[in-house]
Amino acid sequence: MRMAIDFRDGLLFTKLLLTYQAKTGVINNVVVDTGATHSILSPDSVRELGVEYDDNDRIVTSVGVGGKQYAFVKTVDKVEFGPFRVNGCNIDFSVIDPAGRVNGLLGLDLLSRVGAVIDLKNLLLYESQ
Repeated sequence: MRMAIDFRDGLLFTKLLLTYQAKTGVINNVVVDTGATHSILSPDSVRELGVEYDDNDRIVTSVGVGGKQYAFVKTVDKVEFGPFRVNGCNIDFSVIDPAGRVNGLLGLDLLSRVGAVIDLKNLLLYESQ
């Protein structure tokens, strides 16, 4: 099975399904980012699912093009994108785009875990054979 990805504004976009504490929601405008070691989602994009910071959450620091950024980490029930499903994984939550155009980054942690192939010619994401 293959999943279409969208090339716009110089970035590769997809959507994913996130399940947290048995509630599932669609997260649109997620960038496929092979330069991100960890997947990260905007807290605003998952608030309806009850994902909020609490004192038991681990805080992580990342450094990227925009400088130093802090995120809280939660274990989610599952993340699904296209034909892929990852159960019981850790996801970072932090503001990515203050303007709200990007709701998340699908990073190498999840892409490599499922063996995803990014076909740039055909704008597809699929499982390696």
